[in-house]
Amino acid sequence: MASGALVVKATAGRNDPERCNQAFTVAAAAVASGVPVSLWLTGDATLLALPGQADDLRLAYASPLADLLETVLKGGTVTVCTQCAARRDITEDDLVEGVRIAGAPTFVAEVLADGAKALVY
Repeated sequence: MASGALVVKATAGRNDPERCNQAFTVAAAAVASGVPVSLWLTGDATLLALPGQADDLRLAYASPLADLLETVLKGGTVTVCTQCAARRDITEDDLVEGVRIAGAPTFVAEVLADGAKALVY
């Protein structure tokens, strides 16, 4: 088992489904491996934290995004960027249960935690 935590930042959503699915796949694989994971949704990926939105993103030969999101929520954290949510008029009440909204200071703290690694997609 790997040591430390993994922070994954997804910057793409429906605008780039392959890159988006890669971020979710890596985060879910890390959770399945017992690694502490924090998945951040920014930009277009922010919308995938709304109920039903991850169901609509399908990519050939890839696990369904909704399943990957569920896996990450069961064993890690999923966060929507504060500014990205505000630009889209999204509040915590709008989000899938278990998803939070937080800003750059929280992201930086997670990335700088002992043993943490960060990936941006």
